[in-house]
Amino acid sequence: MAFVPGPTEPNPNSAPGVTASTEHRSKPWMLQLPINVYLLLFFTMGKGFQITIATLSINYYAHSLGYRPDFIGLLSAMPAIGSLVSSVPSGLLADRIGRKPVLVGTAILTPLFLTMMGLTTLAPLLLLFGFLQGVVSSAYWVTNLPLLTESTTERQRVGVLALNSFILLGIGSLGNLLGGAIPEFVAGMLHVSAASTVPLRWGVLSAAIATLFFGLPLWFLQEPKRERGGPRPRVVAVAEQAVAQEHIVDTSEEVRPAAEEKLPVGLFVKLLVPDLLFTMGEGAVVALIQLYFILRFQLSPGLLGIIFTISGLAGGLFSLTAPLFVHRWSKLRIVTCVMYMSAPLMLLIGYAPTLPLTISAEYARSFMRTLIEPVYAAFVMERVSDRHRATLSGFYGVTWSIGFSIGPAIAGWLQTNVSLSTAFVFGAACLLVCPTLLLLFFGKSRTVGKIGEV
Repeated sequence: MAFVPGPTEPNPNSAPGVTASTEHRSKPWMLQLPINVYLLLFFTMGKGFQITIATLSINYYAHSLGYRPDFIGLLSAMPAIGSLVSSVPSGLLADRIGRKPVLVGTAILTPLFLTMMGLTTLAPLLLLFGFLQGVVSSAYWVTNLPLLTESTTERQRVGVLALNSFILLGIGSLGNLLGGAIPEFVAGMLHVSAASTVPLRWGVLSAAIATLFFGLPLWFLQEPKRERGGPRPRVVAVAEQAVAQEHIVDTSEEVRPAAEEKLPVGLFVKLLVPDLLFTMGEGAVVALIQLYFILRFQLSPGLLGIIFTISGLAGGLFSLTAPLFVHRWSKLRIVTCVMYMSAPLMLLIGYAPTLPLTISAEYARSFMRTLIEPVYAAFVMERVSDRHRATLSGFYGVTWSIGFSIGPAIAGWLQTNVSLSTAFVFGAACLLVCPTLLLLFFGKSRTVGKIGEV
């Protein structure tokens, strides 16, 4: 668990005679962050653009080459399969050689494989480069959270993670505009259809260019020092600072001396099993929610796009309120309460008699989901020491891939063989079991800090 200096401790980077509390009052917290955080958030913006541009362009590009929907579906799955295979190895590699080399590697290799996808027309090569793009992209997901966690204090952390989510999901969603505008622009220059191969190829290449451009500043990243062991065991340092701050200290296995610390398998299981259930429940709903609206309410694609665009942008903005809630309640309380409240909202989406009520329930569920995203991320990252955070992130990539495979499969079977609404019952059940397990595993823990964490 991270410990942070009190609000009155001097900031070594501030002017002489200026205390941290004075500096804190003089400018917003977003202007007081380490340079690492700004570099990481800048790359996150590029990652958001890359995801939305590539998602919009690659399938259209494959369609322009004459490939059928069954092949395009397989092509869309290749990055997820690549991420599933490489998430844990990427995390282990980042814990071994450092976060920065792995993150810089993904900033170089992801544009490379996206470029190869945009230039090739052969089916085997498209599948291969799609898979490799997923393999190298997984490095972002397993290094970004640990680096942001290690580069911030406990007071800053949730706010920074909330800002990271907003940039990735909210600002990044504007990449849809670029992904649509670039093929139109190229088509106008060449006097061809925007649905033809060459304009859409430039759409794919623009995703590669965006990733490369936003990744260049990562060379200036300064990797935070991680625990390497030494004569002063971590448990002693924790105890000394806890006494100084008059806080409660947990001397369990989670704060063992760094030199003797092994991979906390039991702790990983306690963190990953609830997350697997959560992603299964979310996957059962998120993956099929648009199809559900079409089948039940016969909505046009245009209206459907407007509904979910508003949901994405508003949800991204709402995620910025996470620090306000953390200031009042513990992270575990926020996460579990939101999950318990989301379960009946899922049922309301599935059984609401009118479209406006269904949309309202979906918006409320989406807002709550984005609210707990940074809080949940901070909670799990603070459970383990910094030397295991990238490995844990890698395992979270695995649970996400499995959950978003099993969840939609079960939901699709239920909607086909039982009813459209039954899938939401399954999702609600997962969201009830997940927080129950979190409370069972961590509800009686005690930790350090004013902002009571569990």
